[in-house]
Amino acid sequence: MPENADRRLLVLDDDPTGSQCVAHVDVAFDLDPEIPRGVLAEPGATCFVLTNTRALGEAEAVSLNRRILAGVLAGPGAPEGLHVVSRSDSTLRGHVIAEPTAIAEELAAHGHKVDAILLVPAMLEAGRFTEGDVHYAVVDGRALRVEDTDFARDATFGFAHSDLREFLEERSGGAVRAADVLSIGLEDIRTGGVDRVEEILAGARDRRWVVVNATEYSDMEVVAAAVARREADGRTLITRCGPSFVRPLAGQSGAQVVGPESISIPDGRLDHGLVVVGSHVGLTTTQLRAVQDRGTLVEVELDVPSLLDERREQHLEEVAACVREALQADDCVLYTSRDLVRTDDPAESLAIARSVSDAVVEVVRRVRAARPAWVVAKGGITSHEVAANGLGIRRARVAGQFWPGQVSMFSAQEAPEEVLGVPYVVFPGNVGGEQALADVVDRLTTAVAGR
Repeated sequence: MPENADRRLLVLDDDPTGSQCVAHVDVAFDLDPEIPRGVLAEPGATCFVLTNTRALGEAEAVSLNRRILAGVLAGPGAPEGLHVVSRSDSTLRGHVIAEPTAIAEELAAHGHKVDAILLVPAMLEAGRFTEGDVHYAVVDGRALRVEDTDFARDATFGFAHSDLREFLEERSGGAVRAADVLSIGLEDIRTGGVDRVEEILAGARDRRWVVVNATEYSDMEVVAAAVARREADGRTLITRCGPSFVRPLAGQSGAQVVGPESISIPDGRLDHGLVVVGSHVGLTTTQLRAVQDRGTLVEVELDVPSLLDERREQHLEEVAACVREALQADDCVLYTSRDLVRTDDPAESLAIARSVSDAVVEVVRRVRAARPAWVVAKGGITSHEVAANGLGIRRARVAGQFWPGQVSMFSAQEAPEEVLGVPYVVFPGNVGGEQALADVVDRLTTAVAGR
């Protein structure tokens, strides 16, 4: 495990679901840098900041990373022993080169010259691992080179190489040469141990990229310990990684699985909770049907066509009133109609999606005063929008996950009074089996019954 117990970990997360491998750490839904600055005043603290930059253009993503980090580092009282993580997708999508570079430049502007940028994309719980410098993703039970998966054909962040050295050269347009990238192999980790890994890292200067191979958490724990040694010697390293490597960097081990007995429902709440479904991926629709089949929730639908014309305001108020009434006696699920409305104009389709998302958030904002016992948000973007703008959560704490590495539960720490302490579940759109959403609801309702 890391030898630097005083390390403070700032995780700039480009997607709302990246904290699914850790527990008892803070997550900022608000972009005010004073939130992580305050959290990181405590030695050993970890704070995620949900930047959502995977949904932004490169220039905007770079600017946001620099602004947040500058705010954390500004003036007296800036956290010491800071390790900055650019947390992203375990299948290599995102601003892989631009964001770590922006972080390195901002650190340099504050007198911290970065020696190495570690690339550790593994997410073991989802079957993403790196061996022989090649990154793999398990799809339908088979480990495929990630270049051979649909992830590599992403319209925005597509790529052609699974060898991470070649991938870095490709994504940097040749600015990073494959031959210049250092590698920490499994043999280095498992035979040479911390000493050998530290030796490799000692050869890194001037923002040298370092590929980290890992197929088990023990591999990443050795690397995290070597990183801690380099930092104790005054060197500065930063990380671009998937969710798994954050766990050993934060000094944690093992999964914190949430059961009904560990779910705390604050006093003064209703006996019923709210599920909010915004994701339109096929799995989400299947999971929603499984909840409906159990017949345990009152269903309230936001009719998308009614949100796109003069009926919008009346429809919003009717739906909000229906949800408030339902919560008095039953658990409730709020969902958008499953027929996706789109046009041939990409800009217009985006505007429609934004309008629908805003409507979901507005209904949640109007019903939060009813004080539901818990809230589940289904869909990555939905979960962030509902938390930040619907419930008004600025900062929350990760309690744990419903399954190892999947579906985190948060407790609101900075939020309107009616939301404080309420269990908030972030459920990504394309995660879990058919019954997973229904199983989460069952655990929450069991916790309410047992309070």
